[in-house]
Amino acid sequence: MLHSDQGWHYQHRSYQKSLQDHKIVQSMSRKGNCLDNAMMENFFGIMKSELLYPNTFRDMEHFKQELRKYISYYNNDRIKLRLKGMSPVQYRTHYAVLS
Repeated sequence: MLHSDQGWHYQHRSYQKSLQDHKIVQSMSRKGNCLDNAMMENFFGIMKSELLYPNTFRDMEHFKQELRKYISYYNNDRIKLRLKGMSPVQYRTHYAVLS
């Protein structure tokens, strides 16, 4: 899945066809609603500062491998204060049990 705003290049038919050809589902924020992108923008900012900028990657495969590890770390181990000191998975599991 690829999430973006509604910039003209994301709406262009050839771009959309290329996504379909590569079996990528397109997701766009609603027109005039930047909050649709807020969660992903926040994640990308954190990921860039913690993974992308401090590291050097041999090639695209190495980057993909490290990105997979980072996403697992982010979801399962990285604590967030606004999630009461839990990782996203811990937080969801904890509150699923309570409900």
